Amino acid sequence: MAEVQFRRYREEDHEEVKEVFTVGMSEHIPPSCMHVLKQPLAQMILGCVFCALLTSSKSILLPVLAVTLLLAAGRQAVSYMFTKYIQTCLDQDLSHIQQTYLDPPNACFWVAEIQGRVVGTVACLPAEKDGNFLELKRMSVKKSHRGQGIAKALCRMVADFTRERGYLGVMLHTSVVQIDAQKLYEHMGYQKVSEFNAPDVIAKLTNFTLIEYQFIIKHHHN
Repeated sequence: MAEVQFRRYREEDHEEVKEVFTVGMSEHIPPSCMHVLKQPLAQMILGCVFCALLTSSKSILLPVLAVTLLLAAGRQAVSYMFTKYIQTCLDQDLSHIQQTYLDPPNACFWVAEIQGRVVGTVACLPAEKDGNFLELKRMSVKKSHRGQGIAKALCRMVADFTRERGYLGVMLHTSVVQIDAQKLYEHMGYQKVSEFNAPDVIAKLTNFTLIEYQFIIKHHHN
């Protein structure tokens, strides 16, 4: 297996970093669609539409068609929610990585590189919510390179950086559909502190919750 190198972000990594983030985020669309389908509200709407049309039209074709269209519309809505989020991130911090993560003293952006290609990213900056914490952001590892300990190593880099800077701990947000991410963070010692609905209207309707995790740094006193 090729050697993984971890280093600070450089300007020439920009396109690859954006690609790793965009592809990684897009992967959450199918599980998010499944999440929506499991919601009682979605099941009730589909069931009511199907039964109402079946009763009124006396044909199976129309209700099946209507439900299919509703499912397609639902997928479009979920895709739209993710596309909008991806675009917002690309327009905001991911267009200004140097200014956001490398110029300030208590922020940083790292990449994992294999044979000159960026295969993973992670960043951190002071948490807006609590000045004692750094917030872990932009954690993503290419699907082809998962299961090799890259995400764990990136997590440790953030923890070490947080310890060096004297912060109390690391906090982060992940979503209800990012099961692998939740497992990773819990394995790394993060504790779930709260769950709340994403601010988007579609998210509220579909019960798309975000989860906040915290990791308290153990400082070694001499």
